[in-house]
Formats: sequence, structure tokens, C-alpha cells
Amino acid sequence: MTPPTHDAWARRHSGELSPVPGRAGNRRNRLGSADIAEVDHQIAELLDRSTSELRLTWRQLHRTGPPQGLSRDLLIRALVHQLQERAAGGVSRALRCRLQTLAGEFEKKSASFDPGIVPKTGAILVRQWRGRAHTVLVREDGFEYEGQHCRSLTVIAERITGAHWSGPRFFGLTKRTGASVSAEAGQ
Repeated sequence: MTPPTHDAWARRHSGELSPVPGRAGNRRNRLGSADIAEVDHQIAELLDRSTSELRLTWRQLHRTGPPQGLSRDLLIRALVHQLQERAAGGVSRALRCRLQTLAGEFEKKSASFDPGIVPKTGAILVRQWRGRAHTVLVREDGFEYEGQHCRSLTVIAERITGAHWSGPRFFGLTKRTGASVSAEAGQ
């Protein structure tokens, strides 16, 4: 076994893998459209590393040591996850933002916590209001209504009605309460 090369340029050109999965000189720290065989090779390399090498890789990746008591198996799984996430491009910025919002609402025990009310990107919401159909396109970074970008459905609902409305409720994205569902069932 050859000693590790500490110079990043030399490592890239010698064929040796970076000690941190997914860090192969890419400015964004992502593999992007990496070849699946290359990702598989890097995963196999992780399996062959000693526990101390895996801990060092964790430290280089996270700039802190791995959690106490983390088994070798879980350490490998976490590093493989990071490698695969970088190869696939990771989660979108909008999803990260939404997850942070949901986590904050959950921690506050907010009554509005409902992860099911966010439609998928590209979905089209249509709402009839006073004889006119209003169409909203769900974008990754918000919503589009009449060619204008809006950050929330509430802003759009207010623009349509001229009064304050809950946007998700206006477009029918909230769950119905038990009382309203049972009342409809009796009709």
C-alpha cells in the first residue's frame, strides 16, 4: 500500500481518491454527473478502510469527530450516504428551507404544522373565484401567479380576494376537521 498523498493536485492526477468522499477537486464539493462505477469504487474503498481511517474521513468531512459510540457499520453508512448524496446532487435549496421551516414549527408545537400541505414543484393549482379561474404554478422557490413570482399562497389569495385569507386554505390544501367531514357525509 502506498502512503497517502497529501497534495490535492497530486492526488487528483495520481488516481488516488480524496480522503473525503465526494471531494475530488470539484469546486462545489459534489460529484455532479459522476459515473456510477466510480461511486461504487469509492464505496468499496470505504469498506476496506480501518475504523481509525473512517473516523479521520468523518473529521475531514464534518470538521468534528464522529459521535461517541457510533459503530463502524453506522460510520460507513453515514459516509456512503454523503457520497451518494453528492453524486446525485443532494437536496434542493428549497427543500432544505422547507425542512428547516417544518422543524421550527414542530419544535414550537405550532398548530399549523402539516407537512402534507406543500404541493410538488410543477403542480398547477386552480381556484374558481367570482366567476374567474385563477391558476397558480408551484415553483421550486415559491409560486407564480399571472407571471409574477410570489413567496406564499397567502399573498396570492389576498391579491385575488382583496381580503386576508390563508393561502393553503383558499386553494384547498389543508386537511378538513372531523366535524366538517362528518357534516358533509350526512348531506
